[in-house]
Amino acid sequence: MKFTDGFWLVREGVDIAYATDVRDVRTQSKRFTAHAAVKKVTRRGDTLNAPLLTVDCFSPAEGVIGVRVTHHAGRRHPGPDFALPGAVDDAGEVRQDGSVTELTSGPLTLCLDRSGPWTLSFRDAGGRELTRADAKSTAYATTGEGAHHMLTRLGLGVGEQVYGLGERFTPFVKNGQVVDVWQADGGTSSEQAYKNVPFYLSSRGYGVFVNHPGAVSFEVGSESVGQVQFSVEDQTLEYFVVAGPTPKDVLSRYTALTGRPALPPAWSFGLWLTTSFTTSYDEQTVMSFVDGMAERGIPLSVFHFDCFWMREYQWCDFEWDPDVFPDPEGMLARLKEKGLRISAWINPYIAQKSPLFDEAAQLGHLVRTPAGDVWQWDLWQAGMGLVDFTSAEARAWFQSKLKPLLDQGVDSFKTDFGERIPTDVVWHDGSDPERMHNYYAHLYNRTVFELLEKERGQGEAVLFARSATAGGQQYPVHWGGDCWSSFGAMSESLRGGLSLSLSGFGFWSHDIGGFEGTPDPAVFKRWLAFGLLSSHSRLHGSSSYRVPWEFGEEAVEVARRFTLLKHRLMPYLYGASAEAHRTGVPVMRPMVLEFPEDPACRPVDRQYMLGSDLLVAPVFTEDGEVEVYLPAGTWTHLLTGERVTGPVWRTEHHGFDSLPLYVREGALLPLGADDRRPDGDWLDAPTLLVHPTSSPRYTAAVTVPDLTGAPAATFRARRDGDLLKVTAEGTDRPFTVRVPGGESAEGSGEVTVRLG
Repeated sequence: MKFTDGFWLVREGVDIAYATDVRDVRTQSKRFTAHAAVKKVTRRGDTLNAPLLTVDCFSPAEGVIGVRVTHHAGRRHPGPDFALPGAVDDAGEVRQDGSVTELTSGPLTLCLDRSGPWTLSFRDAGGRELTRADAKSTAYATTGEGAHHMLTRLGLGVGEQVYGLGERFTPFVKNGQVVDVWQADGGTSSEQAYKNVPFYLSSRGYGVFVNHPGAVSFEVGSESVGQVQFSVEDQTLEYFVVAGPTPKDVLSRYTALTGRPALPPAWSFGLWLTTSFTTSYDEQTVMSFVDGMAERGIPLSVFHFDCFWMREYQWCDFEWDPDVFPDPEGMLARLKEKGLRISAWINPYIAQKSPLFDEAAQLGHLVRTPAGDVWQWDLWQAGMGLVDFTSAEARAWFQSKLKPLLDQGVDSFKTDFGERIPTDVVWHDGSDPERMHNYYAHLYNRTVFELLEKERGQGEAVLFARSATAGGQQYPVHWGGDCWSSFGAMSESLRGGLSLSLSGFGFWSHDIGGFEGTPDPAVFKRWLAFGLLSSHSRLHGSSSYRVPWEFGEEAVEVARRFTLLKHRLMPYLYGASAEAHRTGVPVMRPMVLEFPEDPACRPVDRQYMLGSDLLVAPVFTEDGEVEVYLPAGTWTHLLTGERVTGPVWRTEHHGFDSLPLYVREGALLPLGADDRRPDGDWLDAPTLLVHPTSSPRYTAAVTVPDLTGAPAATFRARRDGDLLKVTAEGTDRPFTVRVPGGESAEGSGEVTVRLG
């Protein structure tokens, strides 16, 4: 939200009061509070009839400094608030030196000098200033409508770039954009977002998290061009500055505070196939799809039933449509016999025609209006009500309706919707409707995820969720929402996923081929390669099927090729997934995350790193022309063996069975032998692709996890002149070592090959 009219004036109807004069600073050993007048005080009379801002400075975790700015402290606070599982009491230390007060937490220091104009300066361990809130940067504003806003502006350095703020489909670098953190069901081709996260990451080596679950308005160099402004309609604004120095360090600290992602089960990384949305299907259709995939040699891991597994107008009643699926238990058993897991679509809405509507209303489990009526509308489902997840009883009731599906054989739920949450309602626990609008998705996904953990066991729970906010990364997986079936939508989906990954989310997927419309075969085939080189891979559409043979025999071959490739990559991918679970560093990584020191990587949004060692550049053209940037080092194409030395921009041409897929210099890449399933025995005759550097002291190591993500075996490579030795720890089973341009050898314990 903009408050000013150019540099000198404020907008008509707006009054702004800035923190100006520090009147006192009250210190404790681990935090301090400053009181700032909104005008310069030169005499005692200036203290009358004038506001005072209270600024509390503290550290909720190592390397994180919080600032809470309050105008009137007496406002009732009904919640909700972001859960911060990593928060501790006072992680910082305060030092006072004359007029200077410093709060230090890990490598981050906040400085306030009361002798000069109001300034909060955030500095790294070397004393370099990361950002600051200086004069005319900490304020409250009132508008002609009587609204009261708190706002802060943090400075941007020359060339500093801003990322994140959730799954945003607008340009990857957020400088110059107005970003409203407010959940919306707007598709992938607008400024709206399903997953709004009030956290941004700076190329300068820090992050900022605004600790407010409701509407937050960001002006990213779009009002004051040298600052990021964020504002909330409230009497208090709290934000955290998160230290680096690297982007990975920032994400690690941020996710330690807000919650690390659970590790999805290995089977979920295989190919998912759905019925699509409004298509016509029954058990015969489903079995024809499943058998068709098997006959064509395309391994399938999960089959998903979308909305119409239930009866029309009755979403959700959690009961199979008996006219279409008269024997759901038998059908699911038959699918299980084929080695498949099962996913079922749900949403948090109860249609009036559903028998559960009256039940939920009588039990008080539906959100109500201030007059005490059940809140209803006809958008999406006729007369639908909204489950009130602020009630523990309503959460247990909702789970009780899902459990019979798990007993039937369902393994996962697609938790769709959760964005269109009204603000003219009353919540069971008294939550503020404005703050609950974004936070609702968190409660919804947590409710379902916790049931899956309880019934299936920890490590077996996985969602396919559309909406989320800060902390939602704990309940993977999330997918990119409704996109068109075009190359443009394919690229905007990738931008959304890369932005989400820099907002703390470790796992992400998208609808292969696009959701709306029917892709032409070229779009579908290009999207197959992209989708099967994402953390999770799902074939899904709206009004048309997404089985590969609908798009020609070549599409079948492409689907087979990249599904088998993903399965072989699983020892590597699951290792990266275990890292995401352990550290918060995502599986799909924007180039800036892996190469922050390379300026050319900072704006790149059409390629990414899959884990630390694989570079993927999806092809967004029918003719196969694609630009790819390779940072410094020697890169080896995984499919062709071509070696390219960077840094270099290249224009390449690829058939539908290929794309730029490069292995980083220095990598030790484990490949499984079993390409038929994602959750096979990864230590059964694996191949180690070693890409040594030119250094005579080259060493590398890689750990292959087991199906729980725990280390199962570690392979270490060491160069000795023209020889490369790879040793295995934790396994005595045979393995193969391959070196580009060199020898290949098989053995156990230790294998030696000669470099080319």
